Amino acid sequence: MRAIIVIASLLIASMFAGCSAQDRYVQYETEAPESFPTLTAIGYATLDSQPSNDPAQRVLMAMQASKIAAYRELAEQVYGQHLTASSQMSDWMLSSDEIKASVSGVIRGARVVKSYPAGEHYVTELELDFEQVWALYQQQNRSQKVKEITYF
Repeated sequence: MRAIIVIASLLIASMFAGCSAQDRYVQYETEAPESFPTLTAIGYATLDSQPSNDPAQRVLMAMQASKIAAYRELAEQVYGQHLTASSQMSDWMLSSDEIKASVSGVIRGARVVKSYPAGEHYVTELELDFEQVWALYQQQNRSQKVKEITYF
């Protein structure tokens, strides 16, 4: 009886072994999204708090800081924010409350719309057109759908 079960198991395994991925050819076709949103972000940096005595150097540093702040805002819109919160209680009273926020991601294809001083601040406005992002992504990673499968 045990020999029959072993032989039956081997027959079933050999039947499924014949259905491998090498018995077919899959042809893919790239599919574009129906719509492409455009995101905007604004970054601010104070001129006076930049660590330099030279006013021109402070402006350049504020320009860079406002650009980084705008990129962070874009990353928050695309990837969302990761929030970590903790609270501690002692004697039924809140003794500490802490919230941390972080964002991580890669932004490609953004363009600077405007960069200008505004009073004591420097402002950078960015725009991220997802049609441009999709075109850049297509150059590296072609998203595809199955167009045709040919079995041999």
